Amino acid sequence: MLHGEEAGGGRQEGIICLEAVAEPRGDKTRLQEDRCSGVESGRIKSSTVWQCGGSVEVLPCSRIAHIERAHKPYTEDLTAHVRRNALRVAEVWMDEFKSHVYMAWNIPQEDSGIDIGDITARKALRKQLQCKTFRWYLVSVYPEMRMYSDIIAYGVLQNSLKTDLCLDQGPDTENVPIVYICHGMTPQNVYYTSSQQIHVGVLSPTVDDDDNRCLVDVNSRPRLIECSYAKAKRMKLHWQFSQGGPIQNLKSKRCLELQENSDLEFGFQLVLQKCSGQRWSITNVLRSLAS
Repeated sequence: MLHGEEAGGGRQEGIICLEAVAEPRGDKTRLQEDRCSGVESGRIKSSTVWQCGGSVEVLPCSRIAHIERAHKPYTEDLTAHVRRNALRVAEVWMDEFKSHVYMAWNIPQEDSGIDIGDITARKALRKQLQCKTFRWYLVSVYPEMRMYSDIIAYGVLQNSLKTDLCLDQGPDTENVPIVYICHGMTPQNVYYTSSQQIHVGVLSPTVDDDDNRCLVDVNSRPRLIECSYAKAKRMKLHWQFSQGGPIQNLKSKRCLELQENSDLEFGFQLVLQKCSGQRWSITNVLRSLAS
């Protein structure tokens, strides 16, 4: 349930459904149909309602159903539209946290190649309504959301020895990273932080979920261990990395490298060994990496 203030001081209510999105307008919040499929189109997230003085409530006893249209006024493949809408929201409403949307879609923040259109009017509307910052929303409304402001590089990680292979988290049931044909999906998401940790795979969305996995040197073998556990146990989880350079563990001084192994599907395995000059590159860099 969405709430906004009427001009006379009363409260206006509306229901956010799959074919509507909330859009702030002056002294009220109205519902507007969108050309893409439902709220997931990302045209205006519920966070913007909060930022502009409204609220969104979840009714625990409500019944939810999906009634599909016989004819859809949008294409079956919505990826391009969803990305465009998500980036528009990020650029207008998310301030310094907009990088999280780019990271989620593995899109470069500069020269993304996606035309998001003219957002001048949207920014002017936000200013006119005197909407609060996204940081206010995180602190006051959704403090459970985990932020990753320390990430300085993200994307897929490739080795100069075999550029069609990418670092991959491997099977979910194991903690052994592998190299696999590059596909850029979640198992190959890599994040390098300002604290020199390398996160591999999905990132936890909330502070209550603390299952992010970090690359760790365990007895001279590369392993993926929960970051919080590895930190508490003072394990070897910090790595020196610069774009186009080696990945070297700060404690053991061993480098993450590829080694030929004809028994494996793609002919290579990940090893930690004396640095031989192999170089790694990551897709997107937000801030300069340490040299």
